[in-house]
Amino acid sequence: MSDQFDSLQDVVVSEVPETVEVESIRVTEPREGLPAIVSSAEQLSDLVAAISRGTGPVALDAERASGFKYSQRAYLIQLRRQGSGSHLIDPTLFPNLDSLQNALIGVDWILHAASQDLVCLAEVGLIPTANVFDTELAGRLLGLPRVGLGPLLETQLGFSLAKEHSAADWSTRPLPESWLNYAALDVEFLIELWVELESQLRETDKHNWAIQEFDHVKRTTGTIQRVDPWRRTSGMHVIRRPRELAVIREVWHARDEVARAQDIAAGRVLSDAHIVTLASCGLTKESELKTLSFMHLRNVKRHADTWISATLKAHSLPDNELPALKLPVTGPPAPRNWEVRNPQAWRRLEFARTKLSEIAEARGLPIENLMTPETIRRVLWDPPENVEALRSTLSDFGARAWQIEIVCPTLETAIWGLEKE
Repeated sequence: MSDQFDSLQDVVVSEVPETVEVESIRVTEPREGLPAIVSSAEQLSDLVAAISRGTGPVALDAERASGFKYSQRAYLIQLRRQGSGSHLIDPTLFPNLDSLQNALIGVDWILHAASQDLVCLAEVGLIPTANVFDTELAGRLLGLPRVGLGPLLETQLGFSLAKEHSAADWSTRPLPESWLNYAALDVEFLIELWVELESQLRETDKHNWAIQEFDHVKRTTGTIQRVDPWRRTSGMHVIRRPRELAVIREVWHARDEVARAQDIAAGRVLSDAHIVTLASCGLTKESELKTLSFMHLRNVKRHADTWISATLKAHSLPDNELPALKLPVTGPPAPRNWEVRNPQAWRRLEFARTKLSEIAEARGLPIENLMTPETIRRVLWDPPENVEALRSTLSDFGARAWQIEIVCPTLETAIWGLEKE
């Protein structure tokens, strides 16, 4: 990592408890007390000055209202930096956080499960300009059995934190003090945790792997754009006909418009189960659809005409406008079908699975972090022409250099070595 990551270790390493089997210390509030929420331009200016006076990387976290709001915006941002203490910001009260972004230029970031927070932080203008260190990903590379923030702090530092507010509605105002304590504690020990995990990554010769993984997270994290997102409606496995599938599609899009306009989580507007019922009930008249029991629920009834109109629209569509029951397969089939459809590819896959499991176990990391199963399946189902093309293909699929170096020899044997036997 950068010099600021290296130099800070000397400053805080004395604060890190030895990793030994001792009873954890229960922590219920920040060491310097609960900071006030930054909610005015003057307070933001003071925060920026404090962060600028600090040294080393900055620990960040963000709280969203997933499950309550349609958007994934940040409703609270937490920061901590050596020499400047902890800070809480209500980003909804500011047109932008440009001054904070400017103060963080060239400063390394420490986050836990970075991909979950980088998107909402970017929405308010906070984008890492230096290195990112992801404590969850570091734990995975180290092969630690539990990599949630709570378990990591407990096993690595000996601190136990309450995590009872993780699923709270963070759009609530005012925020309860107990929630704010929880939020502040999310960054309270991140710097010390970084010191411990960074040291272990170096000791196990995985530091270079980590650098590549963190850079990949920083470069590739963004809003996922899915093809036909309505096809992910829970419970639609019971759908058997294109007309029913059209109801799923039309009602899903109608629900999405309502949820977006009101910034309410889609499932709170109309549940997936209710969409599937509209599609599978066989009712095609407005009067019949109104008799469905869930139509009288308060949240459903509010937009009942919308759901009924979308359902009737689907039933009025000509056959050539109905969606296909299944999307065309663009990659390899499910592994369970390989043995019959392509015995040679099945033999390659079975060999690679066994060998890569052994390699992952020997190196102390989950096999999915060694390389994604989807990437392995793609190159074994339709192998490249030669080793150079194999390495290039793996890179195109997003594999990092350290992964290619470790995995490629096994894939080479699976593709070309087994054919010689």
